[in-house]
Amino acid sequence: MIDKLFLRKKIEEFLEEDIGYCDITTDSLDLSKDVKAVFVAKESLVVAGLDFALEVFNVIDGNVKFEKFKEEGQKVEKGEILASVEGNGKSILKGERLALNILQRLSGIATNTKMYVEALSGSNSYILDTRKTTPGFRAFEKYAVRVGGGKNHRFALYDMVMLKDNHIKMAGSIKEAVKQVKNKVSPMVKIEVEVSNFEEFKEAVDLEVDIIMLDNMSLEEIREAVKINNGKKKLEVSGNVTLENIRKYAETGVDFISSGALIHSARWVDISLKFID
Repeated sequence: MIDKLFLRKKIEEFLEEDIGYCDITTDSLDLSKDVKAVFVAKESLVVAGLDFALEVFNVIDGNVKFEKFKEEGQKVEKGEILASVEGNGKSILKGERLALNILQRLSGIATNTKMYVEALSGSNSYILDTRKTTPGFRAFEKYAVRVGGGKNHRFALYDMVMLKDNHIKMAGSIKEAVKQVKNKVSPMVKIEVEVSNFEEFKEAVDLEVDIIMLDNMSLEEIREAVKINNGKKKLEVSGNVTLENIRKYAETGVDFISSGALIHSARWVDISLKFID
């Protein structure tokens, strides 16, 4: 889950963007009576973000009642009710779009991730996300990956060393790049190095690193790398991973498969808010 203080701050920012100093339409109408509405799935999906939708209404009006009928990560079918909201009509209208945006986006990511997780069922590989996220919304999107059954890669630049091609090019070699970071960072910090061909892999496998990322390498090269590695390092595959081919990568014996598509290519699912009598 996301830290409560962080969540409230982000929701306040989102509402400031959406409402500004007023909702000129809603505030111009006489809508003082209490109403009830339900969030309805318009298609099959995996639910994510209900507590965030709740926080939208908590920030707008603490008297609004929000009731969940589904749990995070639960699969639901078209027509099922996810939650209800009851209270002042103006408050509900002001929070409607933001609550739906969050639910549709996060449920879309969770639904997409679940398909990748199911494709890996029975294998020893984990699906990881990447930093290819929406600026300002990363914590929410990575949360949705977890709800869908996926795992998070590093959250940001500060939580692990990841030597990519441009770092290595500037340092001069993989060996030199690893040497420099080993002299600077704590031994508690994990080090990952990206390689894009078999020669680079053979250089990296003998160095003091924790994870080697096999970037855009062929299945044949990956199988050979797994054989040579023989469990010494954790191996991650990245690049050109799709729902159709991910099982083939898992069958090579790698530990992790990362894909930015979990987040950046996830389709918003269809959820609506219906007012009821």
